[in-house]
Amino acid sequence: MEATRQYIDFYNEVRDVLASRSCPEMNACREAALQTFSRQGFPSPKVERYRYAKVEADFSPNYGIALAPLGGQLPPHCFRLAEAEPRVRVLYNNVADATDSIVCLNTMLSVDTLVVHVPRGVKVEHPIQISNILKGEQDTMVCRRILVVMDELSEADIIITDRAASQNRFLTNQVVEVVMGDGSHLSLYDIEETHLLCTRYSSVFVRQGRDSSLHHTSLTLFNGHTRNRLDVLLQGEGSEVTANGCVIADKMQHVDNNTLIDHAVPGCQSSELYKYVLDDNAVGAFAGRVLVRQGAQRTLSNETNANLLATRSARMYTQPMLEIYADDVRCSHGSTVGQMDETALFYMRQRGIDEQEARLLLKAAFITEVIESIPLESLRDRLHVLVDKRLRGELSKCEGCKLCG
Repeated sequence: MEATRQYIDFYNEVRDVLASRSCPEMNACREAALQTFSRQGFPSPKVERYRYAKVEADFSPNYGIALAPLGGQLPPHCFRLAEAEPRVRVLYNNVADATDSIVCLNTMLSVDTLVVHVPRGVKVEHPIQISNILKGEQDTMVCRRILVVMDELSEADIIITDRAASQNRFLTNQVVEVVMGDGSHLSLYDIEETHLLCTRYSSVFVRQGRDSSLHHTSLTLFNGHTRNRLDVLLQGEGSEVTANGCVIADKMQHVDNNTLIDHAVPGCQSSELYKYVLDDNAVGAFAGRVLVRQGAQRTLSNETNANLLATRSARMYTQPMLEIYADDVRCSHGSTVGQMDETALFYMRQRGIDEQEARLLLKAAFITEVIESIPLESLRDRLHVLVDKRLRGELSKCEGCKLCG
């Protein structure tokens, strides 16, 4: 509980500063978040959704905490929360899990919120890129908040990237809320290229309206310790979600993906595919729960987690789950954990490919399915290049600077 008390005391010290730099909608949520955080503290591994995380240890180091509002020029369709329309501002903290301690800590300490608002019927021609660059002269914690509002019949691609430009320790607590109106279409990409001293907790919460379509892709290319959470509520009939993920980890890196797809109404579809390539002493975890509520008939759902362990010391924990309370459904789930195909290696070496190159090609081929599922061609091509660099160790060679990644 020492880490919990540390953050409570800090909040009490800076609450007036937070209030002066934030808008009323953010300030109105802080005290309730404080009460929940004070009561629960940081979740232990006994909490089901944090089984594979060591939260208190991650948040215990004495970080400086950034309390600066958003600055600089924002991308098109992006606003500070205080500058957004009133009907958009009231959606703040309306989708996120207000009972989760990590979310509550973010709500307590976030100074500003980046809003992406796509009006009714607008199809955004170019991807909206949100680049987060971690840079500083001391160890720093960053609480980041993003609200995405897709009005009816709107379409957009949003790319969120995390990079580190200095070799300090960084702790990121990010909460993304997404509200999708009827008939809207969103492709949301979350790409991490940080370094071994970075800890990242990212929580994405999505609420989908009727006939809406979400394509979410999470890619962890280089990191230290990462926990990604994705919660999707299908609350409009005919809505569908594709949630894919790709992880490349080695050294002592740790990557935990935890998902919940909630089929609350009939006639919805969901598909999940998460693939991990783990080398050295890396640790991976995947826990994916698909919930089909009573009355959610004609549900179609498929969930797959496939994992390649390149060494005997790498570890993978996998837990795909189906929870079904309706009878007219077609749902499947499965997971595999395997090592490098020695037969394929032998076949490639017989044709003149050296062992190191053969292993690299097999790793790249294993995760190609996730990359190729990305609808955005320019990003798909770029990721093929980044994945090749990552597998060859070229990203880690200059991990102090990711600006040219």
